[in-house]
Amino acid sequence: MLGELARHDILASFFVTGRQLARPGGRNLAERARAAGHWIGNHTLNHSVMFGDSDDPSLPDREIGEAQALIGDLAHPDRLFRPYGGGVIGPRLLSAAAVAHLERGGYTCVLWNSVPRDWEADAAWVDRCLADIEAHDWTVVVAHDLPTGGMAYLPALLERIEALGAEFVQDFPDACVPILRGQVVADLSPITA
Repeated sequence: MLGELARHDILASFFVTGRQLARPGGRNLAERARAAGHWIGNHTLNHSVMFGDSDDPSLPDREIGEAQALIGDLAHPDRLFRPYGGGVIGPRLLSAAAVAHLERGGYTCVLWNSVPRDWEADAAWVDRCLADIEAHDWTVVVAHDLPTGGMAYLPALLERIEALGAEFVQDFPDACVPILRGQVVADLSPITA
């Protein structure tokens, strides 16, 4: 994936889980991504529980805090965080405890508007992604570097996006950043239990 992004001169943001970072070679890969100019953000420790589904007040400390400790100096200065949501943005995404943790920690919460299901590892995810891009003024695409094989279609996706004349940017639009550097800047009620 890093090589393909470099070939197209694209800088991306990698939201890593703590458990992936702790696996053999995980930190090395994140270091390579950061050295290439990509941003590294937090995508929870275990990628398993939506905060709105839990009444455990210590869950954010474990899932966000422990992942951030593993990311350490690789982290983007804005302490980027993308919550686990199973691809869905809704009231189960955050809890009051998670919001409080993000505020105290000075995190920037990043949302998305395209999850083309690349983990299914078929060429159809490219078409789904392009449909999302064509339907919006801006698109934050969530793609996964998983061993399912979906990234085999990344070259085709990037070529087709370039053919559309779409611009790749590393910054996030204000509309997908409800918490910026620990400050709530948008209505959180639609995404908080």
